[in-house]
This record gives sequence, structure tokens and C-alpha cells, in this order.
Amino acid sequence: MQPLQRKNIRLAATVMIVRDTANGIEVYMVKRPGKGDFPDLYVFPGGKVDEDDWQPNLCPDMDDTEASVRLGIDAGALRYWIAVARECFEEVGVLLARDATGIHVPDAQQREVQAELRSKLLAGELSWAQVLQAQNLSIASERLVYFSHWLTPPSVPRRFDTRFFLAALPEGQVAVADTSETISGQWVSPSTALQLYKDKEWQMIGPTISSLETLAQYTSAEEALADVAAENHVQPWTEEQGEQGMRPFR
Repeated sequence: MQPLQRKNIRLAATVMIVRDTANGIEVYMVKRPGKGDFPDLYVFPGGKVDEDDWQPNLCPDMDDTEASVRLGIDAGALRYWIAVARECFEEVGVLLARDATGIHVPDAQQREVQAELRSKLLAGELSWAQVLQAQNLSIASERLVYFSHWLTPPSVPRRFDTRFFLAALPEGQVAVADTSETISGQWVSPSTALQLYKDKEWQMIGPTISSLETLAQYTSAEEALADVAAENHVQPWTEEQGEQGMRPFR
């Protein structure tokens, strides 16, 4: 299993949450504060993979062998699915989960309970496993699709070995950014986000820009999920892309 950190490189996971609108597909993006890692940048929700993310029982519909084959590593890949689902709930309040009947669709009362559980998780009063177990939920691994692999260039002091994932916003859920780690969050079409970058109104880095360019090709969340699950979006790796931080898909 990969170490969580090697020298100044830390394993991390990011999720692109997409939804359908009358004007096409949108993705949820957050703005980082002007300090810490990636200051003032517009990014997708995500964060570091933690030691406690190794809990295969939270993903009963996928085993580590299957997950590791998908990512092209020997073992331990299931941690990424668990970590990215956790980060999605922590940073955005969206639960990518299953209950006894299928994809979890919370009612008004459950949303109130989940808001309280999220607060306790962020405060360190509950673990991610406890949050799920309190509601008899498991991670909806099949709705969390592996998208790409990026490594922060050597010129940056703190580097992240990051796996990107794609997920559709589940029915009945609302994305709300956690302002303790971000300044704001918003839904935006990929093409609009790219234009804001070109107009120098938003700051973004290569992995975000590349991901938005891919998402801009799709007209619906389901189309994006199906195409990415089939790995039709994967482009041949080149040295030029490698200089920007892109790693081979697997």
C-alpha cells in the first residue's frame, strides 16, 4: 500500500460534482482563501487522504482489488473513494451514499440531521465512519468515477499526488461550501469557468483547466459519467502534459 506521504508529496483526492440545468451541465467549484495550499484559486472540492480512510467496510459495493486495478496501483486504492466521499461531505455537504433502497435521497428532516453530523465531523467530534453508520449508509462507489491523476510540479514546496473523480449531484441534496476552509462555492458551467479564467477574473491551475475543458464537451451529467466510466475521455499521455503535472491514467 502506498505511504500517505513520501518526502514532501502527500496523497490527495478531488471530486468534480456535476448537475444538469436548463442551460447544460454545471460543476461545483470553491475558492480557496488567500493563504495555505493553492491560495485564491478556484478549485474542485477535495483534500488529503487520511490514515482513517482505510475502511473497506464503508464501500461494500467495491473491493480494494477492483479499485486498485482501476487506478493502476498494487493495493490501497479504495482509500481514495472513501477519502473523496468524505471530502465531498466535509467541504460541500453532499453525501455520495447508498441506503437500503439505493442512492440516498434525504428528506427535510434527514438534511437537518446531516447538517449537524457534518458540523461534528468538521469539529473532530465524529469520524467519517460514525457519520455513515449513524444513518445506516455506505459510500455509493459506483457513482464516484475515477477521472484523472495529477502530481504537483517539483517547483512547489508542498506537493500533492492527486486522483480526480467525477460524481453527479444526488437528488434531494444541496451543495453548501464550508467557509472554514474556503471563501465561497458556486455552480458554474465549465465553459463559463474557462472564460472567467481567460478574462483573468478567476485564478486556476493546469489540472483544473484541463478537467474543465473535458467537462465542457458534455451536455448532461449522465453522459459525462457514462463516458468517463468507459474511459473514453482519456487522452494519450505526453511529455508536455507531464510537465504540467499530468500522470498516466494508470
